[in-house]
Amino acid sequence: MSSATEAAPGYRARHTLPLRVEAVRQLRRRRTLVMGAVLAALPFVLVAAFAVGGAPEGRNDRITLMTTATASGANLAATALFVSAAFLLVLPVALFCGDTVASEAGWSSLRYLLAAPVPRARLLASKLTIGLVFSAAAMVLLPLVALVVGTAAYGWGPLRLPTGGELAVGDSLARLGLVVAYLFVSQLVTAALAFWLSTVTDAPLGAVGGAVGLTIIGSVLDAVTALGSWREFLPAHWQFAWVDALQPHLEWGGMVKGAAVSVAYALVLFALAFRGFARKDVVS
Repeated sequence: MSSATEAAPGYRARHTLPLRVEAVRQLRRRRTLVMGAVLAALPFVLVAAFAVGGAPEGRNDRITLMTTATASGANLAATALFVSAAFLLVLPVALFCGDTVASEAGWSSLRYLLAAPVPRARLLASKLTIGLVFSAAAMVLLPLVALVVGTAAYGWGPLRLPTGGELAVGDSLARLGLVVAYLFVSQLVTAALAFWLSTVTDAPLGAVGGAVGLTIIGSVLDAVTALGSWREFLPAHWQFAWVDALQPHLEWGGMVKGAAVSVAYALVLFALAFRGFARKDVVS
């Protein structure tokens, strides 16, 4: 097949399955629209909950991100990230990266894509790139909508810190941007796990559910204090390290360690996905 492919007039491997085409295909899918609607609706739900239940209060007069949620639009954005980081933001990452190759196999269209011919490495690279772009977009959408909704409900102002003090508006936006960036990097493990599973199964739900399930198991293991320092090798151990960005003086230690652990696992899983798919007998 390789010699025939090379001899085909006008054939260029790098021109097959353009990113624009793949992005439009994924954007038009119902699950993309539903996930976007769910994320965009969360800030409205929070504002409605605070309107019904009153201003949030902390336990024993402790100040937390939740208790400062109604201080400004920036605070609502930080609160939205806090309540969604452990689970809700995992879903779009697992969905966009896990429902990629497996969905094509489930529709029995994968072998036709490869017969186009689209090189296997390029097919994976295109789908992975779009999956990561959509995952990043989901993480930006939530705080962006929360910032707009929070500003309309509570006003435009500085970010009130749980530890006391405030960050100016410009610094607040920069810190929130850093938080979103770290959350994306920390979710690379889930993305890589979902993508690898998508290359070994023809069931999209299995790839997505498997990634979400293993992510939850990682959080459960991190709660087992008997593991001691071994928990530092779990990506879940660092999932809230971004809180260090919401301090009067920015702390990098936890985020650097968390990012290193996440990237290390992700690189291994991505390599397994490409290596395994290159040798896979595609029949669906």
